[in-house]
This record gives sequence, C-alpha cells and structure tokens, in this order.
Amino acid sequence: MPKAKVLDNIYWVGAVDWNVRNFHGYTYSTKRGTTYNAYLILDDKVTLVDTVYAPFAEEMIEKIREIIPPEKIDYIIANHVEMDHSGALPHILKLCPKAKVFGTAKCKEGLQKHYYGNWDFKVVKTQDKLKLGKRTLEFIEAPMIHWPDSMFSYIKEDELLLPNDAFGQHYATSRRFDDEVDGYALMDEAAKYYGNILWPLSSLIYKKIQDLLKLKIPIKMIAPSHGIIWRKDPMKIVNAYLDWANNTAKPKVIMVYETMWQASAKMARKIAEGIAEEGLDVKIFDINQSDRTEVIKEMLDAKGYVIGSSTHDNEMLPEIAGFLHFLKGLKPKNRIACAFGSYGWAGGAVKNIEDSLKETGIEIAQQPISARYVPDENELKSCYEFGRNFAKKIKPTN
Repeated sequence: MPKAKVLDNIYWVGAVDWNVRNFHGYTYSTKRGTTYNAYLILDDKVTLVDTVYAPFAEEMIEKIREIIPPEKIDYIIANHVEMDHSGALPHILKLCPKAKVFGTAKCKEGLQKHYYGNWDFKVVKTQDKLKLGKRTLEFIEAPMIHWPDSMFSYIKEDELLLPNDAFGQHYATSRRFDDEVDGYALMDEAAKYYGNILWPLSSLIYKKIQDLLKLKIPIKMIAPSHGIIWRKDPMKIVNAYLDWANNTAKPKVIMVYETMWQASAKMARKIAEGIAEEGLDVKIFDINQSDRTEVIKEMLDAKGYVIGSSTHDNEMLPEIAGFLHFLKGLKPKNRIACAFGSYGWAGGAVKNIEDSLKETGIEIAQQPISARYVPDENELKSCYEFGRNFAKKIKPTN
C-alpha cells in the first residue's frame, strides 16, 4: 500500500499484512489480516512514531523515502516494545544512527533486552513534552495496556492521539480511515481485539480512560498502531472501550460445548430453544468446529454463558477444558453461567465445568443438567425448561 496523508505533514508509513491468519503465536486468529501502523511527522524535528514488524521494515523505509530521506529522522517515538511495533527499529536506526529514541523506562529496558542496541534513548513519563517545531508531542504512560512499557503520544496542535495498541484492530484494508470502511467489520474486529487481548486489563483500561478524560485533552483523531484510524467519530471507540472495560453486558447467551457422540450437542440445541423461547438472543458454538477468538468476541458483551461437555475419564473433554482455561485468564466480570453434559457409566464433566467457572469468578446461576448416554424425550424436555429458566435469570426486569 502507498503512504497515506493523515494530516498536513503527518503520514502513515506502515504496512498491511494481508496474509497473516494467526497472532500472538496461535492464540489469536486474524481472518481479516492486520496492519502495522507507523507515522512520520515533518517538522523542524522529523519524527517517526512507532515502526513495523521486522519482515516489513523495507516496505516502511521505502514509504519514508518517498517523503524524506530516512537519514533526516531526528526522533523516534517507541510507544511499545512488542516486536510487531519495534521489529523495524534496528533497521531504521542503521539509516539514522544519530536519532534519539523516546519511550518509558520499561520501554528502554525491553528494547535493550530485545535488540541490544546502544541507542541514544531518552526516558519520558506522563506529561513530559517534546517540542518538534510547530507541533508538540505530549506523553502519557499507559502501563499494562497491554505491556508494562506501553504509552500514548498526543499532538495537542492537531488533537491527535497515537495510543499504539489501544483502540486498534487486526484489520487489513487498502483504506486507512474509519469513514472509508465497513463500519460493522470495523467494530467487529475492535471487539474481537479487546475481548481476546485487553479484557483481563479492563480495570486498568477503565481507569486510564477516565484519567485521560480528566485531562480534558480534546481528541479529534485516534491513530492506533493496528488497523484503522478513527477520524469520523473517535469517541465511538472510546465509549465502546468504556463499556467493555466496565464489563457492561447485554441480555444474551453464548453456549459453548464439546461432544463425543452428539448427545451433548442434542442437549445444547434443546437448551438453546428454551432460551430463545424467552426472547433472548442465543448463539451456539461447538468448540471443535469454532474459532476460539471469535467465540470470545461474542462472549465479551453477553450476560450469560452455558457450557457443556461429554464426560471422558471422569473429566470434561480436552478442547472445552482448554477453552475454559483461556476464558479464566480473561477475567470476565458480572457474568452468570450454568453447565450441562452427558455421560456413560460415570459423570464428572459438569462438576469440572462448574469448578472452572467458579475459579474464573463467574456466578453459577442454577444447578447443572446431565443426561446418561443419549437424552431421551423427557430429558430433552428438561433441557428445554433448563434453558427457559436460565434465560429468565438474564432477562431485564421492568
């Protein structure tokens, strides 16, 4: 993709990764690809804000060359250590070895550990300012959003926030701005990003956004380091983050299960019928057939979870066990759940599920339901009522 003008004398010089389908190892699926966003500011001091993943270093450098010789870069802002944003830093510093690098103390520590670079590094902290000429950068530390080194950079003259991973999405597109792309796809990827990466940090994120709002700094544009730049309505994503960080939930139910010989699948469908009968939105996922990160995205704003499994060796099946372990790490709050499952000569799965949910901090809303071997007609009727009863616990009261 060519360079793109963000504002007068500010350019996007990042890279689009059309083909990546997994991120953070294999913990996160990226069905729409991603971007690595870097921004070049032309002023008395030429400044590069963030870089790109190392395999795309030359692509970024070529974009910079179209605007200015890379050797003329004076400052490099490192908002975050993670390699998808810092990987090209050694490459660009070979071209401008006299450039100063700015970041938090934790950022300096992390970059040195990753690259052993003997760079001219300036440690900055919240409310420190860097005069570029006509523009001024102000720094805001944002530890654990989502690494200890993370920070935001803010250009007050343009009311432009450069928050690195915050407010981003894994979304590859030839367009750069929110008013140029499909709004549903954009928010879908933003929710998926938050749910799978930032959800466990919700209390910190909520406080940081509140702190940001208290500073009363106007924000006309948000340019994150993944995905689309928010220029039409930047507060849309800020308000969405406030909702997600506050663990605001809708009256809907997400059901996730694993089955061996389809007995638990039959139970799942009948439970879902009961939930739907009460007028609630319900979605069902067989974890063996579903993308885990897509399931988590759906769970982000759902009040109720229904988790099921067949029993094997007195335990729940392995894929649902792994999924619940992942969910535990995300630390959802203000959710309720229930368990179901089938078994042969001995049970165990539903107890495992309940124990896991309790460890996660999710309230068990009602007693579990089980069926031996294959659910018969009466047991399926019980599953239907089980779903209705759970839905009633979620429905808003007038």
